[in-house]
Amino acid sequence: MKPTPQNAVQSPVRNLVLVLGDQLDASAAAFDGFDSTQDRVWMAEVSEESTHVWSSKQRIAVFLSAMRHFAEDLRKAERPLHYVRLDDEGNTGTLAGELQRALKLFNPAGLVMTAPGDWRVLQSLRAVAKAAQLPLEIRDDRHFFTSVQDFADHAKGRKQIRLEYWYRELRLKTGVLMNGTEPEGGEWNFDADNRESFGPKGPGTVPMPSRFAPDAITTQVMELVNSRFAEHPGGIQTFGWPVTRDQALVALESFVRERLPQFGKYQDALWEGEVWLYHSHLACALNLKLLNPREVVQAAEAAYRQGKAPLSAVEGFIRQILGWREYVRGIYWTQMPGYLEGNALDARGALPDFYWTGQTDMACLRDALQQTLQHGYAHHIQRLMVTGLYALLSGVNPQQVHQWYLSVYVDAVEWVELPNTLGMSQYGDGGLMASKPYVASGKYIQRMSNHCKGCCYDPAEATGAKACPFTTLYWDFLMRHEALLAKNPRMGMQLKNLARLTDSRREAIQTRAAAHRAEIEKTRDAK
Repeated sequence: MKPTPQNAVQSPVRNLVLVLGDQLDASAAAFDGFDSTQDRVWMAEVSEESTHVWSSKQRIAVFLSAMRHFAEDLRKAERPLHYVRLDDEGNTGTLAGELQRALKLFNPAGLVMTAPGDWRVLQSLRAVAKAAQLPLEIRDDRHFFTSVQDFADHAKGRKQIRLEYWYRELRLKTGVLMNGTEPEGGEWNFDADNRESFGPKGPGTVPMPSRFAPDAITTQVMELVNSRFAEHPGGIQTFGWPVTRDQALVALESFVRERLPQFGKYQDALWEGEVWLYHSHLACALNLKLLNPREVVQAAEAAYRQGKAPLSAVEGFIRQILGWREYVRGIYWTQMPGYLEGNALDARGALPDFYWTGQTDMACLRDALQQTLQHGYAHHIQRLMVTGLYALLSGVNPQQVHQWYLSVYVDAVEWVELPNTLGMSQYGDGGLMASKPYVASGKYIQRMSNHCKGCCYDPAEATGAKACPFTTLYWDFLMRHEALLAKNPRMGMQLKNLARLTDSRREAIQTRAAAHRAEIEKTRDAK
């Protein structure tokens, strides 16, 4: 069905209900009180949302396909819809421009929307409403267990805002994995049981996640992306993400049944060429609002109660949804817009070109980057302790790292991506979010994966031709930031190890680190 023509004559519109690409839920707060005789839904595909950061083909396609499928659902439900496609004649290319055009067309009495997930978008739409002298009602996003105000109340008066205390508060509030006022199993956190590697034999046969063959809508989107965004990074041939609620529910059910039992034990493990492993791959559907976090948590807890998954796996997974997801959202909305500029370590380096190509001789980075570009996905340890770790150790500007993560991952919406990248991964907020910089040498990657076995570098070496860049840059990082890190009690053991290095050893490491950076920069200059 074609979208409503731009010049169609319409009945008087009470509310224009704004729906963004990450708000694809027909029961969202924006639809409360919706009256099909008076109200109209507004949705717009615009190039700005794919170009304000250089979005990958996978990311563009997942948003456009999910939006078009949701639009079809709205039409079937006979909700009046004004939908602008990316390639429609006259498309201004911006959300602000398209909303301005819609206001002229419909002359609504007011605007209604669910709170967006991006500060930039919120300010843009507010500015349009203000210029038109129209009320813009912003309703709470019910796809969270808590509100931003709840988090602000929790954080008020605290010297430190830490996940663990927020998570415990939410466990008590919701009753999830609780026996009265005590945590199930007597512990709040089973992290100690969830840090195993696969060992030399590898992961064996891992159940495949649910992947969905492109239908006619998705195929059309893929063709549009390949033509309109041909120069954007990554490929789209492997596209199989859930783009409808029904598909998202299938993906949830298969994860809980087939991979959740082993998720906890192996959630930090890496293996060459293994893209999916035991992870859920549900973040994209959650962030598009195709799934509600309550039903995800309920499904996981039910698996434990029914004896189908161990408590350590279920608690570890639920902590990502009930704990971490709520935590990063609270950090984002209570700290913006200043949070975006955080650079506590004064990192000024440029992001290496190989982040956009995957062409590097570092085996772990090559695997994570090529996988990311091919599928729009990498699991949390690949993001934190491979791609993020290298950028942190080498001193890349955190804003550039943030823009890359926002560009390439299908689950990236700024409210969740920015704190995870700038705060957790790059320590750009100086410890507001994470209690210490997450730094390690190549020995960590060797312990958790098989990448080092086939790599030309040796994770045990910090100097010399075979020195692992992760190891070299790890010691160099500690030296460059020694004074700052000395104030952090959680860095004590690492700084004690640093203190054992002789002056000549330190100098050799710094020389090797400088040479590595020069090699990377030379590659950039050559292009």
